[in-house]
Amino acid sequence: MATENSSWKVMMFPWLAYGHTSPFLELAKRLSHRNIQTYLCSTPANLSSIKNKIPGKYSSSIHLLELHLPDSFPQLLPHNHTTNGHPPNLMSTLRKALDSSKLDFSRILKSLQPDLLIHDIIIEWAASVAFSNNIESISFLTSSAAMFSFFKHYLVNPEVVEYPFPAIKFIGPEQDMINGNIEAFRKWSQERDLDNQGASDQIVSIKSSREIEGKYIDYLSQLMEWKIVPVGPLVSADPGPDDENSDLMEWLGKKDEFSTVFVSFGSEYFLKKEEIEEIAYALELSDVNFIWVIRFPGDEKIRVQEALPGGFHERTHERGKVLEKWAPQTKILGQSSVGGFVSHCGWNSLMESIQFGVPIIAMPMQLDQPVNAKLVVELGVGVEVDRDERGRFRREEIGKVIKDVVVGRIGEGLRRKVCEKREILKAKAEKEIDGLVQEVAQLCGKSTVKGKT
Repeated sequence: MATENSSWKVMMFPWLAYGHTSPFLELAKRLSHRNIQTYLCSTPANLSSIKNKIPGKYSSSIHLLELHLPDSFPQLLPHNHTTNGHPPNLMSTLRKALDSSKLDFSRILKSLQPDLLIHDIIIEWAASVAFSNNIESISFLTSSAAMFSFFKHYLVNPEVVEYPFPAIKFIGPEQDMINGNIEAFRKWSQERDLDNQGASDQIVSIKSSREIEGKYIDYLSQLMEWKIVPVGPLVSADPGPDDENSDLMEWLGKKDEFSTVFVSFGSEYFLKKEEIEEIAYALELSDVNFIWVIRFPGDEKIRVQEALPGGFHERTHERGKVLEKWAPQTKILGQSSVGGFVSHCGWNSLMESIQFGVPIIAMPMQLDQPVNAKLVVELGVGVEVDRDERGRFRREEIGKVIKDVVVGRIGEGLRRKVCEKREILKAKAEKEIDGLVQEVAQLCGKSTVKGKT
């Protein structure tokens, strides 16, 4: 084990969402393997989502720092200082509260005096706070380069009709969703320009790999004039306790190879009643085994059985499990009986599906997901479910695609392709992290670093 970098301190500052905090934690684990001390700074409510995901072997190298939001937002109770289960109508208030915590964040930064700050790219002001404290910083992009470059393209090239990569195209209702996202990206860009006066990150790290996004990484680098350093898929290698969800895993372990579909739309998208109904009937039509995770906003008191069509449980209980709020996603995807993943195509879920060699059945709902779904198809690792003329997902089409992927011939080709990608990503994972560490070493004037053997 090398010890040249044992005095390195890296502070991490993710956005207040599990889908952002989790990649920061996985990056912290990789850096700890190179003997670097990391400090994750966030609200207590947000940190609670990862506390039980830090194995004991990291107790001396990964540290949690609590950031307390101002009490001038009485509608935000402390348990709401995270997007997980957060009422949608308070999301903008949460953002304002975090923006109002600059002084407390600066105080923590001054006290710790890290060698480097790695901050979420959507927290625009973090770089300027680090700059004012004479601390180097880099941004961390936890979304895809395809998404970021797509939105940026239409800001800097408004007169250009076509995005340069033909696979990323939208028609009909999907285009309306994308137009809203482009406007949100425009606002972020304007805020970033205002907040970063006098400070700019020299390096942007990204949770991705050149193997799956090489041309998009290059185009994003050109558009933003960034030096972009991919750090790999950052999928957790820690499965959690063996006795966790043992009944579920035992049930799944008895199913035939590639006979089961996993259905989950992430931690922050809540299916509408009609969407739940269409998926339920689709699972019946597909006639395959399934595990389906359903979530509701934290302020809604709805029981899963009340949301499902009448008689659904009785008709499917032998071949299906419906879970509320949470499931051990990586454990499920790692089972040989899982032959497909019905996913919203959040970036973390997409990376996990590839990492475990499971084809993706793409049903994008919001944010970056429509772009990611197109990338899934381009890479040949999944199929996107078509919408009807009104932009809705219909049971017949969902059921057909599930059956084709899980038990049909199309699934065989998808599994071969996704497994090829998985092996290449695994082979490159350590080199990508080493590439980031070398960049950080040069940025901070440190000696180069070797990882553990």
